Amino acid sequence: MISSPLFYLLSLVGLALFFTLLEKKTKLKFFDYLPAVVIIYALSMLLAGFGIFEANDAISSAYTLAKANLLPAMLFLMLLKIDFSHFFKLGRTLLLAYSLTVLSLACGFILVSVLFSFNHDMAVAFGALCGSWFGGTANMIAVGSALGVTQEAYGFVLIVDSVNYTFWVMFLLFLVPFAPHFDRYVGAKKREQITTSYEREKGAKRYLLLLFVAGIASLVAQEIARHVELINNTTMTVILATIFGIFGSFTKLKHLNGSSEIASLMLYMLIALIGSKAVFESFNAVGMYVFAGFMVLVIHALFMVVSAKIFKLDLFSITVASLANIGGVASAPILAAAYDKRLVSVGVLMAIMGYLIGTFGGILIGNIMIGLAK
Repeated sequence: MISSPLFYLLSLVGLALFFTLLEKKTKLKFFDYLPAVVIIYALSMLLAGFGIFEANDAISSAYTLAKANLLPAMLFLMLLKIDFSHFFKLGRTLLLAYSLTVLSLACGFILVSVLFSFNHDMAVAFGALCGSWFGGTANMIAVGSALGVTQEAYGFVLIVDSVNYTFWVMFLLFLVPFAPHFDRYVGAKKREQITTSYEREKGAKRYLLLLFVAGIASLVAQEIARHVELINNTTMTVILATIFGIFGSFTKLKHLNGSSEIASLMLYMLIALIGSKAVFESFNAVGMYVFAGFMVLVIHALFMVVSAKIFKLDLFSITVASLANIGGVASAPILAAAYDKRLVSVGVLMAIMGYLIGTFGGILIGNIMIGLAK
């Protein structure tokens, strides 16, 4: 049994680091169906369930301290790569498709919350899922922390995200050969010439500098949130860290190499921390969560097809916009490349913008669902 808070944190760091490297270095197809975040959560939860982590005050304090400091630092680093100028060069068709995707997902979550008569716990859980489907897993953690999602509900949301995401990726890739038929059916207009591109990080890694700046951003966000009680402390911290990250994207910090890697490791560490405190009393509700998530996708799909007919949008635009939100940076470029390898940057730029939309949008839609909860 682990009773030392240092040993507790090191074991979780080791777990997160191992699967981060395994996913990145091996490129195993296995991770397409069971992402590393789910494995890390499940294993840390199992370790806690078997009593490996002693339930003492020292470990509880280490958990609270680590989570409180990692979350704003991760958000800050994640947002440094946002490029508004490149995003707005995507053209009218792609920007409209992206906006309609966000709107359709928002409507889907709200309608499903009414149809399924969500209680408070389900509403906050799907608020976190909304953050993920607007942006990514990092947004899910941020929104979930702001809304007060329970550790058990985090587990359910990760399962819903993984199952429905896998289905959605396969379905959208299946549709690629049918693009000409779909485009003729909706009378799609020719897309504008895309002049933007996405540059990968180049140059030496600047891990220590990035960690120092992220630590400062985390500290300042928490201190301001502690003294400015406009909303609850966690929500205020999340919003401030997001704003700091946006400001950072307009500075030379944007060009420092390594921010994405550090943010990913912090994300995996946060997942491991949350899993180490999760205790499942029953898995009976998982089926309902997965089905409700699937219905959000159905509403989203119907909305996008109708929108494509009205606005004459091509299949590439609506599917890549959809996967940029629901799948993120890991999968949107793959779908874009399936249409045309020269359009990979479109998926990347849309997905990165989701990191910004995800936190604010998830908190907004989550609060609407909480207001409608019974």
